Parts: sequence; C-alpha cells; structure tokens
Amino acid sequence: MSNPNSTIRRLPQHTINRIAAGEVVERPASVIKELVENALDAGAAQIDVRYEAGGRRSLTVSDDGRGMTKDELLLSIERHATSKLSPDADGKWDLLNIVSMGFRGEALPSIGSVSRLSITTQVLDNDSAWALSIEGGELSGPKPAPRFGLSGTRVSVRDLFYATPARLKFLKTERSESMAMSDTLKRLAMARADVGFSLHNGVRATLNLPAETNNDEGKLKRLADILGHDFRDNALTIEAERDGIKLTGFAGLPTFSRGSSTHQYLFINDRPVRDKLLYGAVRGAYQDFLARGRHPVVALYVDVDPQYVDVNVHPAKTEVRFRDPAIVRGLIVGALRHALAGAGHRASTTTSAYALGKAQIGGNYRPNKFGNYQAPPIADAQAQPLIDGFSAKVEEAPAYYSEAPQGDMPVIQDFSDRPLGAARAQLHETYIVAQTADGMVIVDQHAAHERLVYERMKTAMNEGGADKGVERQALLIPDIVDLGEVDALRVLSRADELATMGLVIEPFGVGAVCVRETPALLGEMDVQGLLRDLADDLRDTDETLSLSERFEHVCGTMACHGSVRAGRRLNAQEMNALLRQMESTPHSGQCNHGRPTYVELKLADIERLFGRR
Repeated sequence: MSNPNSTIRRLPQHTINRIAAGEVVERPASVIKELVENALDAGAAQIDVRYEAGGRRSLTVSDDGRGMTKDELLLSIERHATSKLSPDADGKWDLLNIVSMGFRGEALPSIGSVSRLSITTQVLDNDSAWALSIEGGELSGPKPAPRFGLSGTRVSVRDLFYATPARLKFLKTERSESMAMSDTLKRLAMARADVGFSLHNGVRATLNLPAETNNDEGKLKRLADILGHDFRDNALTIEAERDGIKLTGFAGLPTFSRGSSTHQYLFINDRPVRDKLLYGAVRGAYQDFLARGRHPVVALYVDVDPQYVDVNVHPAKTEVRFRDPAIVRGLIVGALRHALAGAGHRASTTTSAYALGKAQIGGNYRPNKFGNYQAPPIADAQAQPLIDGFSAKVEEAPAYYSEAPQGDMPVIQDFSDRPLGAARAQLHETYIVAQTADGMVIVDQHAAHERLVYERMKTAMNEGGADKGVERQALLIPDIVDLGEVDALRVLSRADELATMGLVIEPFGVGAVCVRETPALLGEMDVQGLLRDLADDLRDTDETLSLSERFEHVCGTMACHGSVRAGRRLNAQEMNALLRQMESTPHSGQCNHGRPTYVELKLADIERLFGRR
C-alpha cells in the first residue's frame, strides 16, 4: 500500500494515457498517421480516410487488412500492447530490430483517452465482426457488429480533444488541419505505392490514388500523381548501394526547383522521416547547382538493416538515428551528384512547355469565320521590322567554316546533328538561336558561359591543388576598391582562400582593398563589381556554410563576373564554339543559380503552333 503522506504518487492509468497522448496525438494529422501506419502493418491493400471539420468533429480510417479477433481487439486498446514486437528464443525484446511502422502500442489508448473512439474489426475465418468504443477513457464492449467486408478494421474518432479542451486552443484553422492531414497521407502514400489510398473531406474526395506496381515505374507514377506530372518529366533516377545500405528514388533537375524544402521526401525502410542529416546531404549534393533560397524536389528511399538505424528516438517516430551517419550522407551526396552529372546538359522540360504555352495562339490571334487564324490588324505594317537592329544573324547556314582551314579551302562542318545544333542567329545580343535535327534551341549566352567558366575554375582548382590554385594574371595597374571598413575586413580575412581561386588582394588604407591579380581564365572583368558582390556573399554565408560550400559560392560569383555578358555581339564561330563547349561540359543545362541555360522546342511542337499538325 502506498503511504498517503508521501509526496510521490502513482498516477491513475487514465491520466497516464492522457499524458502519453500529448506526445503521440498532437493534431488530427497525428491521428491519421498512427491509424494508417496500423493499417499498413495489418497488410492492407486499400486504405480510406474520411474526416469532417478539419478532423475535429470526426475522422475515420478504414482498411482491408487482416483485422482482429475479439480478444485481440480488447488487447489493442491496452497501453503498450502490440503485435509488432516479440521476444527472441532467449526471451529478449530487441528494440533495434523493428520492421513494422508501429511498435510502441501507444496510439489507440492515447487516442481513446482524448476523444470518442470506436473500433470495428473482422477477420476472414470468422462470421462475426466485433466493435467496441471508448469515451474519455471509459470502455464499452466488445460486442458483435455487422460485417463490412471480407476482413479489415474501421477506426472512428469523434470530438477529438473533447476530454482535453485546452488542447483544442492549439489547433489551427480547419483549412490548415486539412492540409496537414493531406500532407501526412501523401507521405505515407509515396512510401507505399503498392497500396491504394483515398481521402474524403465529407464533401468530396480530395485524394484518390489506386495501387501501383511495386517497382520504380510504379513509384514514379505514384510520385507524379502527388507531386505533379511535371516531376515525372524532370526526374532523375537514383540508385546506389554501399556497405549494405541501398538508396533508390528520384531527384528533380536543378532547373526544376522550389522556393522551400517542403518538396523533399525521405523514407527509411518505407517510413517517412524528417531527418536533418538527410536534408543536409541533399543540400550538399545540389549546392553546386542552385542559388540560395532554391531547393530541389526529391523523393529518396533508403533501405538499411534495422539493426543499423534506431527509429525509437521519439514517440512520433519521424526522427531516426543511424549507427554510422557518415556512410548514409556520403551515399546520398555521391548518388545525387552522379545522377546530376549523368544528366549532361539536360534542362527542365517545364521551361520549354512554358515557352510553348506563351507562344500559343491566344487573345491576339482569333479564328475567322472559316476556322483559320488571323492576326489583328497593324496600323503601319511597314514600320514593324522583323529583326531587331540589335540582333545578328549567321549567314553561313546550313554549314559552317571551321577555324582550322586545310590548304586553300576552309573545312565546312555541319553542326545541325549535334545535341545543341548549329547557331543560326543572335537575338538582342543576348540569346543564341540554333537549329537542331528535329527542332530549335534558344540559349542564354550569359547563363551558359557562366556555367562553363565555373566548371573550368573548379577543374583548375582540382588540377592546381590547394597550394597552386587557379592560374593568375597580374594587373598592370592595381585596382583599388573602396568597400567600407566592415566589408573590407570581411573580404581581407579570406585573402588566402581567394588567392587559391586566382584573386590576390591586400589592404589599402582604411576600408579599401587593392586587387593585384585576377584569375587568368576570366580575362577582362569588372573588378569593382566582383569585390562588392564577394563582400555581400561572405556577409551572407560566413556563419552558415562550411569552407567547401563557401568556396562554391565564391567561385560562382567570380564566374558570373567573368562570363560573356548579355549585350555582347558574338560572331558565328563564337556562338558555335559556345554550343560545343556546352555539349562537352557537365551540368551545362543550368547556370550556377539553377536557371536553365537553354530552351529546346521540338519541330512537331512548333508545327502545332501554326496548325500544321
């Protein structure tokens, strides 16, 4: 018997369940997660979710899994009673060998302690279904109930948090809670493409995903149904393995990026997780290709022996801990970079689709009574030039003279069969128009050359080593740049790093920097603008990025200033040389900031614009 005068008291079971509910059941989306995970562990092939009033009023999860017997149903609502764990031959319970989604045995009793919970379940070899209910921790049943299928379980939750009114104040609007539930179900659906899912808000179905084949094609189709079909067209296949850890999935091209990291989905043994280590690995793999503030779209699946990953870190089971995190991070970074390198100069197809969409005949072009399209009248047709005065065209079509003539006659070379085609014109001294075998390509000359210079700088760094660095050229007259005292000190503190990148600087009075040497491969450049941009970059990245990541940013800034600028007229040889360099340079489909360097339009698409198809 306990001492009534003791200050230490045993809590009643009902209070214990309500405390546990605070960890497991945070909001309606938490209920969805726990109940759907139970359905997946039960072998369900179809899971249907229905809710009302953002999950506050009612929430029901139905599945066609194995179901439960009467005795199992009673055990399911007891705290820490679970079918997912069992002792080994020696009677030991191993919490590091978990192959199920759930294992704590906390979800149902926790939900029942803060809501009105009812469960109906049935198994194949029994003619009866069984049901029970819990209201504020009070049990009713089990008792026979009408069958609703061959096997499976239906869990209904009404008046969530009615037993803990204070928790209701922390819930957000119905719209926010509905979005959170949808996001939770989508993550689980992405993890298990072989299971069908549906979501109904009491008025209409907001999600309906049929079961797919359990392979890469099925996973990609499921991802496309959730992330949008543009993801299918812009996804790279990821597949790698190291030390028994297998990585599969899909990663979006750098030109197919988003403004936040919410479109990064990570799964450990088919369990959706949010892990800082994995997100950091994705950021590290893409740091060479995306500007700050842009994030890739990825869905990565890691299969690892349960002995090497601990999912028992938090009751919500969304955080994991690896025995050797460095191996996992290295695997992700290496696989993503390998896939990005293999993409060559491929750019986002959505860019081309957007261009075609803008070119579609719209409000200014309308069908006449004969069904043909006619342009709106122009007040003075003679005053509308076809080619801008600041544009240049290539006269040597269809073939081009190489720069290495043989004998008295130059060698004629046709580039139209190359991936980026043959240059035909330069528009507005900014864009190169090239003809390919089955369409045309429009190239942003500055963005393209920026990537080429950046890759050359990285190659020069790798070949020269940390001591030698990038080859430099001395300025005949040193350039003095006034940055202000704070920015000058910030740049000068990185003088050694900048020297390895070919930029030699030294102090010049208070607030000024003297530039004595610049990278030789950048040629003539705006030193004043470069130093100011570098000061801004270092101010933004000094505290948040590692040395290697900061190097990428600085190199990118220097490459931007040393590239062919928009507004510079190029001749035929220069344009074709740029196209050939793009074809032989990795990652040339996007500049250092993740913007596309070119747009490709297929001839068939162009013909459709003019009604030829």
